[in-house]
Amino acid sequence: MDDPGERSPDASEDPPSRSRTPDVGSGTRGVVAVVARPSTGRRGRTHPDLTTGSVPRRLWSLSWPQWLENVLGILDQLVDLFWAGRLPSGYQAIAGVGVTQTITQFGNMARQGLDQGLRAMVARAVGAGDIHLANHIAQQAFTLNALYLALVVTVGWLLTDVLLMAIGVSDEVRAQTAMYMRVQFLSMAPMALRGMTGAMLQASGDVMTPLKATTVARVLGVILTPLLMFGWLGFPFYGLMGAALANIVAQGAGAGVNLVALFRGTSRLHLTFRGYHPDFRILGRLLRIGVPASVGGMERGVSQIALLAIVTPFGDVALAGYALTRRVETLANFGAMGVGNATGVMVGQNLGAGRSDRSRQSIGWGLTYVTAIGGVVAVPMLLFPSFFISLFSTEPQVVYLTTPWLRILVVAALFLGVGQVFQQAFNVAGDTITVAVVTFLSLILVEIPLAWFLSHPLGIGPLGMGWAHLTGMAMRAIFFVPVFYWGRWLRIKVI
Repeated sequence: MDDPGERSPDASEDPPSRSRTPDVGSGTRGVVAVVARPSTGRRGRTHPDLTTGSVPRRLWSLSWPQWLENVLGILDQLVDLFWAGRLPSGYQAIAGVGVTQTITQFGNMARQGLDQGLRAMVARAVGAGDIHLANHIAQQAFTLNALYLALVVTVGWLLTDVLLMAIGVSDEVRAQTAMYMRVQFLSMAPMALRGMTGAMLQASGDVMTPLKATTVARVLGVILTPLLMFGWLGFPFYGLMGAALANIVAQGAGAGVNLVALFRGTSRLHLTFRGYHPDFRILGRLLRIGVPASVGGMERGVSQIALLAIVTPFGDVALAGYALTRRVETLANFGAMGVGNATGVMVGQNLGAGRSDRSRQSIGWGLTYVTAIGGVVAVPMLLFPSFFISLFSTEPQVVYLTTPWLRILVVAALFLGVGQVFQQAFNVAGDTITVAVVTFLSLILVEIPLAWFLSHPLGIGPLGMGWAHLTGMAMRAIFFVPVFYWGRWLRIKVI
């Protein structure tokens, strides 16, 4: 693939210093793009300028830390499933974990839309060379997230039993799940803090600090989860709820790593709350960009909850199979979110610098990377699906049901990866409305109705949900292609 964005023979070197003058009132068209320079934090750490040099090299340097962070994020969900399968309740505990993760992720997906607005504005400001504005935008994001979390955590804690009954889970699964779900709602606060601060840092070009934060959170979670679930080494025995308690501690520690970098100024951003006051103009723009992305996240969350309701009538084995296949599917989607996030940062910063050509190239290389990685990972999962399922449950009926189901979802994950690159790129460019519309078309109008029709009226059973998911993900990837060539995402006013 040609890379006309490379300006010098040695793409690893940045040209000398530069100065950018953003015109907030006119969007990216008012940005004066001149020669770029790397930025350093207070302690001398160099952050490469993403608006110059080789596009594929810059993108890869951003991708692999976020790719690894994505893998560690998958580990968080799989650890709970692994140990839940070793509790006396077996697959019913697995079903409870799957239901809880689906419901709490609904709240997280909606909140992550606010992070998309944050990414879009910080990346555009950094690309325009206005670090002071980037710091100010990051400050305002704390206000929105605090208000959102206060509402969601309170409502989730109070309505846990109502939600479980609405899904229609059995009494045995509800008994296993209720307190675990309540504590997981509490864990959304430190998890959101880590995610929000990580989004700030990544949008500014610092991908290593969020990787360190995620590593701390995951390692601590892996260690604490079995200790608190089973009461090992003198720890109290909490059963399934112990996994949620471990998550609170681990996520809080990870958030602390990001906060230290932001408030000590060891990264490109340097925050302080001295003289802080709400800036309603910035808050309004964060909401204008973030709310459509939140709607898209809520659509995905609603679709997953609806799919739970469709599979529940098939019994606890099918519910456990749904939980396992959707979580193990994330392994097939290995690294796609990391590549997508990196592509979004490249797009945002280059649009801030007035380099739409490099933004287009970034998406092309992102699609290349995610397809190559997904293809390599998919092969062993297609050949040996029962091996991956047996890591979490050896119940014969569970393995029998989920083996063909997982094969279908592995193919769907290839389309999902392509869709994530487009989605993150367009979101960080500020075109969150188009992404929300495409998500609505592929999930709400295609996947959910098709899942119900195939599973129940046509009598295919739970496997019908897998075929519906494959269809929905393929259509979403296809829908994004004309959006890319249409080019509206290049003209969105962000700052």
